[in-house]
Amino acid sequence: MTTTPPADPRIEAVAARLKEAVQERAEAYAPPADWQPIWKRPRKPKSIKAKKVELAKQRKRLKAAGIRRFYGAQARRPRPRQNRIGSAAARRDARALSRMRHSNAWLW
Repeated sequence: MTTTPPADPRIEAVAARLKEAVQERAEAYAPPADWQPIWKRPRKPKSIKAKKVELAKQRKRLKAAGIRRFYGAQARRPRPRQNRIGSAAARRDARALSRMRHSNAWLW
């Protein structure tokens, strides 16, 4: 048979104060009643001037990207053959060295 201890008024008072504090904290941290997440709020229409400024920025950004892309492609284009004639001997040497490296000649 289990018995419950008699209710201590001091413990009851502390428990009541704790419950009140918890309730106050919950009310303080709760979002306001009229709060809505930003993606559900109605959109405020932009002024014509603001729209034009935004579009001008976008045009400038896209134009700069296009220029970067163009010059990036220019840098990778094959160079004229005239520049490579002088390095034919170096290429031949490199080819021979590569053949040696990939062969098993060093074992003999």
